[in-house]
Amino acid sequence: MALRYWVVLTILIGGFVALLPGIYMRLAAGDPHMTGALLGGLFAAGATALGTIPAILTRQLSQRLIDTLMGFGAGVMLAATSFSLIIPALDAAADQGAGSWLAGGIVGGGIILGALGLLMIERVVPHEHFVKGLEGGARSETNIEQATRLKRVWLFVTAIVLHNFPEGMAIGVSFAGPDLVGAKALAVGIAIQDIPEGFVVALALMSVGYSKGLAIGVGALSGLVEPVAALLGVALIGLSVHLLPWGLAIAAGAMLFVISHEIIPESHRAGHESWATGGLIIGFVLMMLLDTAL
Repeated sequence: MALRYWVVLTILIGGFVALLPGIYMRLAAGDPHMTGALLGGLFAAGATALGTIPAILTRQLSQRLIDTLMGFGAGVMLAATSFSLIIPALDAAADQGAGSWLAGGIVGGGIILGALGLLMIERVVPHEHFVKGLEGGARSETNIEQATRLKRVWLFVTAIVLHNFPEGMAIGVSFAGPDLVGAKALAVGIAIQDIPEGFVVALALMSVGYSKGLAIGVGALSGLVEPVAALLGVALIGLSVHLLPWGLAIAAGAMLFVISHEIIPESHRAGHESWATGGLIIGFVLMMLLDTAL
């Protein structure tokens, strides 16, 4: 395994461990922000696990349906990014005294930082997409050999974690703010798109030769990164209230990166762009209605 992979993993784990005492104390005290984030993350993780169950009954789905489901998930995430992260980030910056231009600059800068951060992690960490194939690390023979030493299942798991981590962070950062109802809407929206995601992940693992049991187990367990990331998001924002608009914007940037870099390209690679786009629009409208209704 590449050294840079271990460096990134060590930083992430070290950061979580450093914040663990504060997380435990806030959970023990019944802090509604921390407990809400934990429950929201667990709800999303449970939705991922729930989505893997239908894979027991089938081994094949039409590629068109898979692309439609991926588009649907992208639409839900896009609406959640817009209504549950970017708009609250602008409002939070304004509440802290920032004018229109400064608030926009803070949120825009945070979006760019979130996208760049995830791009850097993607470049460093070897992982494998279900359609695009191997990514991560420089395209030298040495790095490719290091990556191929990993079992493909772990490359898949890494890709899933990279996808789910920003979602969990978004839940946590949202619960760190004052609008707990909006945070619940975001958690529900992410859980909705996690159901077809869990199904697609399990089917994809089965399609490359893994057993149903392993595919469903990996798909279900992959969602557990979301409650962990949610707790981390609340803890980070808890360091200073002034981090709230930045945190919301960074989470939005990471989500936008996943939508554009991962989901939409993969849903368009098999020639079902219209179906994927239709799924995206339906998912966007559903999440928009959910967010505005709540």
